[in-house]
Amino acid sequence: MDKNSDLKEIIIKTLDINKAHDIISIDLEDKSSMADYLIIASGTSSRHIQSLSEQVLEKFQENGFKDSKIEGKDSNEWKLVDGIDLIVHIFHPEKRKFYELEKIWSEYIPKEKVMI
Repeated sequence: MDKNSDLKEIIIKTLDINKAHDIISIDLEDKSSMADYLIIASGTSSRHIQSLSEQVLEKFQENGFKDSKIEGKDSNEWKLVDGIDLIVHIFHPEKRKFYELEKIWSEYIPKEKVMI
């Protein structure tokens, strides 16, 4: 396994241990140049979402991704943890349903249309 794949498994396990709901991983390799993987999960409350994002950030930093950061720090309904090649979205279930990122990124998108 490569480093990003190993880290993906660490992040998923961290989310699972900390009781995140509906954890999914989407391989972006053939869909976008912005990252290799997208992980989406739900939290049960604003505190839970904050805690999950901090746990994920800690795992990124422990694994050498010192430039990782949390976006949406002021939001109670979502957080994005940017791990460079791995992006983690953590949502309140209603916000997750509204944005439907799984649906957007699960569909095939020609790579040339998503170059960033």
